[in-house]
Amino acid sequence: MTSKASNTPIFNADALTAEGPHRIHYRFEKVNDANVFYREAGDPTAPTVLLLHGFAASSYMWRNVIEALADNYHVVAPDLPAFGYTEAPERSQYEYSFDNLTKTIDQFTDQLKLNRYAIAVHDYGAPVGWRLALAHPSKVTAIISQNGNAYEEGLSKGWEPIRKYWNDPTKENREALNDFPTPESIKWQYVEGVSDTSLVAPDAYILEGAQISRPGMADIQLDLLLDYASNVEQYPEFQAYFREYQPPLLAVWGKHDPFFLPPGAEAWKRDIPHADIRFYDTGHFALETHGDVIIPVIRQFLDDHLKI
Repeated sequence: MTSKASNTPIFNADALTAEGPHRIHYRFEKVNDANVFYREAGDPTAPTVLLLHGFAASSYMWRNVIEALADNYHVVAPDLPAFGYTEAPERSQYEYSFDNLTKTIDQFTDQLKLNRYAIAVHDYGAPVGWRLALAHPSKVTAIISQNGNAYEEGLSKGWEPIRKYWNDPTKENREALNDFPTPESIKWQYVEGVSDTSLVAPDAYILEGAQISRPGMADIQLDLLLDYASNVEQYPEFQAYFREYQPPLLAVWGKHDPFFLPPGAEAWKRDIPHADIRFYDTGHFALETHGDVIIPVIRQFLDDHLKI
């Protein structure tokens, strides 16, 4: 499924450091059997923001956010195992579960000496972020969620065939979801709910379509889809964390998301009364169409809640 681990960056960004402290660097960090690719920018002594992407995406989804924050923040965006440029083992050698993805990213943050950080999450990155927060509540300084869910109210009817797979993981129910990990499905996720699809650059969904077409990748994604049930089971634990620790929280939500509904964002108000919840006239990948209005909101939120 993946190539052998390499410590050589895809781009020799280190050679450019003399040209400015806000350059984006493209690096690898070996974490046990995974060689985690990540984007990094900003002064490492500044407050850190850890960006966790979701399904049908990679750290590439945060490209404009990284650039916008790097003057005052230390920004780190890894590719999760089975996504982007991260080199990870075959299914027989690595457990593709959300617990294990979290273990890899947790170790990654330790190796990079990220002792405190805000998290910005999307889709699959959300349950990874919530697990990190549960394990290390003192490390998480603030939360930004771009359509990253933590409440049953947020799950649309689109999850019904997936729930059927959770409840009865037969070969037949798995095969019924074979169209999920395909380039066509990925493109649909980028454009569904978007009123002007000419705003959606094709780069992201073409890159992810190529990634998911690699040998063995579809099965890995179906494994993760099955394990997503573990995230829903942990929703009460995640919500208890929100209530107890009251982290500063900003939700920037595409209100036409076919998977995660606006009530999932509104539900945070029950647990974090001062949560800042904002909706935008777009779909699942709100940053792709509304980054020009969302990114300044993210920046202001961080400026308000983190010392710079």
